Amino acid sequence: MNEQSDFFTDILYFLSVVSVENAQNILAFLVPIVLAWFIYQKIKKNRDRRSQNILQNSKQAGLGEPPTSLHPIIDHNLCLGCATCVDACPEGKVLGVIHEKAHLVDPSHCIGHGACKTVCPTDAISLVIGNEKRGVDIPLLNPNFETNVPGLFVAGELGGMGLIRNAIEQGRQAMESIRQAISRSQSSAPYDIVIIGAGPAGFSATLGAHQHNLNYVTLEQETLGGTVAHFPRGKIVMTAPVSLPIVGQVKFNETTKEILLDFWQGVEKKTGVKLNYMERMESIEKMGDGFMITSSKGTYHTKTVLLAIGRRGTPRKLGVLGEEQNKVVYRLADPAEFRHRHVLIVGGGDSALEAAITIADEPGTTVTLSYRSAAFAKANPKNVDKVNASANNKKMNVLLKSTVKEITEKQVTINTEDGEQTIDNDAVIVCAGGILPTPMLKSVGVDIETKRGTL
Repeated sequence: MNEQSDFFTDILYFLSVVSVENAQNILAFLVPIVLAWFIYQKIKKNRDRRSQNILQNSKQAGLGEPPTSLHPIIDHNLCLGCATCVDACPEGKVLGVIHEKAHLVDPSHCIGHGACKTVCPTDAISLVIGNEKRGVDIPLLNPNFETNVPGLFVAGELGGMGLIRNAIEQGRQAMESIRQAISRSQSSAPYDIVIIGAGPAGFSATLGAHQHNLNYVTLEQETLGGTVAHFPRGKIVMTAPVSLPIVGQVKFNETTKEILLDFWQGVEKKTGVKLNYMERMESIEKMGDGFMITSSKGTYHTKTVLLAIGRRGTPRKLGVLGEEQNKVVYRLADPAEFRHRHVLIVGGGDSALEAAITIADEPGTTVTLSYRSAAFAKANPKNVDKVNASANNKKMNVLLKSTVKEITEKQVTINTEDGEQTIDNDAVIVCAGGILPTPMLKSVGVDIETKRGTL
C-alpha cells in the first residue's frame, strides 16, 4: 500500500508543475498505463493467493516434501518470478509464484519432466535427486554416464531417472558415449558392449548399438519393457514426444502401457534388434581388457558394459513371519486372478495404489491397502483421489500408519493406530520398491553416493 501511495503522490506532484494542456496529454498517456498496472497487480495478487493455497493444502495433506526422484529446486536469488516455469510444467500446478518468486507448491505432482529448467531465462532452476529427509543411493556417474570404473556405464532408473522419456534419452546418449569409449579401447574382447536390461533405457541403447553396427548383446531377465511390462493394465506411461535411435521422433499423447509395449515390439520386429530374453545377469568381473559378464545362460567377454536395470530388480521385503508363503508376491500381473479373494496390498507408491484400484474393481474382491505413513506422499494425486473414492464407496479398506505383523495361511495381522487387526486373507501384494544392487556394484568397484537434494 505504501508503494502505491508513493506512486500516486509522485504522479500528482508531476502534474501540478506542468501546464494544463501538457497535463491533459500526459494523463491521456498515463491512464492506460495505470490501468494496465492495476490489472497486473490484481492478477499477481490472485496468483499469489492461489499458489499459497495450493502449498498450504499440500502441507496439510502431508504432501509438502519434494519427491526423492528427479525434481526442481529454485534459486530465489536468480528467480525473476516471471512464471514461465509455471506455464511450462506439463503436470499442472506443480510450481507457483509467491511474492515474486517461484516455489514448488505441489511436489506430489512432479515427475521430473525438467521443462521448467529448460524455459527458465535466468537458470534459476536446478534438477536434483533426493531431499534432506530422504536420501537416495545411486552410482556416482560422470556427465557421460560412465561410472568411476572405466568402461562401465549406467542409464535409466538405476541412475535416478525413473521417468520413461528421460530414461529413453539417457539410453540414447549413453550409447553415444560408449561408442567413443569403444573407439579408444585397446581391448581384444569380442563384444563391444553388453547391455543389461531391456527397459526404456536398455531398449533405446540397444537400438543405438544396432544402428551403429556394434557387436552387442542385450540381456533381459524377463520381457521387453522391464518394469514397464509389469505396470497395471491401462496405466498411462507417457505423455510427451520422445526420440528413439533408428526410429526418430515419436509423438505420444496419454499413451498406455499396452500401446507403448505394442509399439516397442513393433520396433523390435522391424529393426531386427537382438534381445536375449529370460537371461539374467549373475555377475560382472572387471578384467584387464574389459569385463566378463556371467549370465544364467553363458559368459560374455566385452569391452564395455551398460547397466540399464531398474531399482526394483530385487524386491524389498517386509521381513515378517509368514512372508515366505506362495501367496505373497511383489508385483501385480493380472488383477483378474484375484477375483472373489481377500487381498492385502502393502505400500504407498503408485504401484501399490494402482494395484489396489484395479483389484477393487474385480468382482467379489475384498481389498485392504496398508501403508506405514500418514499420507500417500509418493503417489500421483490422481491415484490418491481414486483410492479415497474407493474407500468412501466401501470398495476397499485403507489403513494408514499401519504395518504388517504376521502372515498366516488364511489371515494377516496388522499393527494399526487402534491396535492389532487380524483380517481374512488369500493373497498379499507387497509394493515396497526395490533394493539397489549395491553389493554387486561395489564388488566391481563402483562408487555409490547418497543424493540429498543434489544431481
